Amino acid sequence: MMRMKLKITDYDFTAALVDDEAIAIFMADALETGDAAHIASALGIVAKAKGMTSVAADTGLSREQLYRSFSEEGNPTLKSTLAVMKALGIELTAKMPK
Repeated sequence: MMRMKLKITDYDFTAALVDDEAIAIFMADALETGDAAHIASALGIVAKAKGMTSVAADTGLSREQLYRSFSEEGNPTLKSTLAVMKALGIELTAKMPK
């Protein structure tokens, strides 16, 4: 019996984030995890989809700082997180659980 080698590639989430609804669903899923690193990484993916250069210009942060802070290993400050969310048009809403 011959075995086939599987070629596994990384999925580029930015390709799927084509409109505000897709971004909202993507971010809602990330927020549901409660994992700060995952949420930061998701924001980074959305920023890449929207254009990191324009996000950097809107926030006053460098592209390098954004890539570093909003990566899997990043740890962005609340200030930079809120700035990126504002630049992306993402609002954070609080509600009490039912």
